[in-house]
Amino acid sequence: MKSVLLIGLGRFGRHAAIKLNELGHEIMAVDKNEKRVDAVMPYVTNAQIGDSTDKKFLASLGVDNYDVCMVTIGDDFQSSLETTMYLKDLGAKFVVSRASREVHATFLKRNGADEVVYPEKQFAAWAAIRYSADHIFDYIELDGEHGIFEVAIPESWVGKSIIELDIRKTHGINIMGLKENGKLNLNVTPDIVLKANQTMMVLGTMKKIHKVFHI
Repeated sequence: MKSVLLIGLGRFGRHAAIKLNELGHEIMAVDKNEKRVDAVMPYVTNAQIGDSTDKKFLASLGVDNYDVCMVTIGDDFQSSLETTMYLKDLGAKFVVSRASREVHATFLKRNGADEVVYPEKQFAAWAAIRYSADHIFDYIELDGEHGIFEVAIPESWVGKSIIELDIRKTHGINIMGLKENGKLNLNVTPDIVLKANQTMMVLGTMKKIHKVFHI
């Protein structure tokens, strides 16, 4: 369990609060809009109404006591930038800030953000790949070069075992798991025979995965 300071309770911030609560973390939520604060009260440990660009207000929260500080302000970049900078000035251990443009990310990192997330950009990339191909069901980009994809079993692979296909050696990718009827099996052994009604989780470079599965 971690202690999280969550600043900015718009749609993204609210969803972050709900998920953090599901994961069992302690959450201090902050926004200057009273209605937004009220809306997340069922999901957070504590909440305050306040302006995060007020350094004295931020200092009163004891930001250096939190494991993670998340700046999820999406409608005011100047406020996001100032908040990020003040958090670091006040000794925040780890600051994650939301960006919507590359130039925003550059300024956020220069002013204290340890990590920057792009909700709109990341969803757009996911949706473009997921819904432009019938055989791609999900994917996670691990970095600029590697990813994990959930894909349909290629027709030519059906009825053959993993060791028979020698997928790692032939294609340079690894099968991490197999999903059937909504259940994920991570105990993948070389003698498992692939079925048409399964999907598989594959790990590898984006280039090789794109080539093998025609993405």
